[in-house]
Amino acid sequence: MFKCFSISIFTLAVILSGWIPVSICLVAASAAPVPFTEQNGSANSVTAPLPDAEIRARAQKLIANQHNDDDALDEYERVERHLDRTGGATPHTLEDKFYRVVPTGSGTLRILLTDGGTPVNPVEYRHELQLWEEVLQLMLNPNDPRTKAANEKFEKRKRDRAEMVDAGNQAFSPKWVGMETRNGRVCYVFQLDPNPDFRPHSLFQNAMTQVSAKVWVDRDSNQMVRGEAHILRDISFGGGILGKLYRGGTFSMDQAEVAPGIWLPTDYQYDFSGRKFLFSFEENQTIEASRYRRVGPPKEALAIVQDDLATGKIFSVDP
Repeated sequence: MFKCFSISIFTLAVILSGWIPVSICLVAASAAPVPFTEQNGSANSVTAPLPDAEIRARAQKLIANQHNDDDALDEYERVERHLDRTGGATPHTLEDKFYRVVPTGSGTLRILLTDGGTPVNPVEYRHELQLWEEVLQLMLNPNDPRTKAANEKFEKRKRDRAEMVDAGNQAFSPKWVGMETRNGRVCYVFQLDPNPDFRPHSLFQNAMTQVSAKVWVDRDSNQMVRGEAHILRDISFGGGILGKLYRGGTFSMDQAEVAPGIWLPTDYQYDFSGRKFLFSFEENQTIEASRYRRVGPPKEALAIVQDDLATGKIFSVDP
């Protein structure tokens, strides 16, 4: 995958998991009543939009929930299955890998578990565990210049996300769609279209003006259940010289409760095409996340990896 394009599409995941639910709740009061629908689309009853006071209260709760989820993700490990396929009339699998994704205190580390159904060599797996251990030990030494540099980059990513959350409130014009039951959860559904009055101030903010989205927000928990984004117009990089993401691309993300009050992503789907310099490409990727487990900040995670190394346990793909 081309790195610059994968980062841009992954950014949609950040957008959907953060400011989209917030912005829709802030303005949904003006929408017209629509039918409540089941997942199969059959109408059940008619419900009016929420009162203004409830929308404001829900918006504040939603913001707090999202910050809580973001903070929690930094202390959870998970198993990810990465499926990459080509496009065209006869798509086939290019990659099918399972990873153990672990937090480091300044990001995550992917440890390969299987490749095409073949388990990783135990020696290679142990080497990756040792690398995780070394990173965690480094993060526990705040005076090390490498730790300071890693923390600075990590904090910058968090600030960039916060700016995107703030920009999202102006970048889209939300519209109340209705209610649906999805994955057993009753959800508020909203459509988000680009706000023509929004003036972007960064590359990623400019990308917001080229996409529309649809989101499902859980009625009971004020957490996002699903988000879908669609590229409406070509997104250019470097004025089109570096490349483009072509219109028609799609992205979706599903979330679920992995611990009481903690909702984290369980599925990503990317389907898009573009051009890097003079070379065209197409990307069709699915990432399935499961088996979330809290391992804590670096000090707690270090105890876990050291136990794995001491016992020689091999992390299994299956529970």
